[in-house]
Amino acid sequence: MLISRVDSGARHGDALCMKPELGKMAPDFTATMVDGETETELTLSALHGETVVLFFYPKDSTPGCTIQACSLRDHWAKLKDKARVFGVSADGVASHKKFISKRQLPYPLIADPDKAICQAFGVWVQKSMMGKKYMGVERSTFVIDPEGRIKAHLEKVSPLSHTEKLLEILR
Repeated sequence: MLISRVDSGARHGDALCMKPELGKMAPDFTATMVDGETETELTLSALHGETVVLFFYPKDSTPGCTIQACSLRDHWAKLKDKARVFGVSADGVASHKKFISKRQLPYPLIADPDKAICQAFGVWVQKSMMGKKYMGVERSTFVIDPEGRIKAHLEKVSPLSHTEKLLEILR
C-alpha cells in the first residue's frame, strides 16, 4: 500500500508548485520505498543526520531515465558513502521493482503515483514534445544536508552529465 503524505505548506492541488529554496527545509513526506523486492515506508525527516539525494526522473525504463539510473549504479562505489540516494518518479511499486531488478540498481526508488512529492518539490511541470503540452516530472536532483535543508538543486539535468555534477556537489 502506498502511503504518501507531504508537509510543505505548498498547495498540492495546484499543478505547478514552487521548488524549495536553497537553505530552506526540504518538504517532509512519507511514501513507499522499493529496495530490490522489499517495500518499506520512508519518512524523509527520519533521515536527519545524513546527507540525502533525491533525484526525480520522468519514468522507469525509458531511454534517458535508464541512462541516468545506470550511471548512478555504475558510480555507486563513489556515491554510497557520501549520501543516501533515492530515485523518485510517479511510477508505482510494481514498475519500480521491475526497473530495479532489470537494471540491478543498488539504491532504492520512491513511488509517487499521486505526484504529491513531485508537486511539493516543484518538479511536476508542464512539458512540451513535438508541439504538444502535457504534465510530467522534470528531471531534477535535490541534495539535502544532515539538518534537512536544501543544500543544492540540479535543475533539468542531462542524463549523461547528472552523475558527474552530483559527485562535484558531494565532494
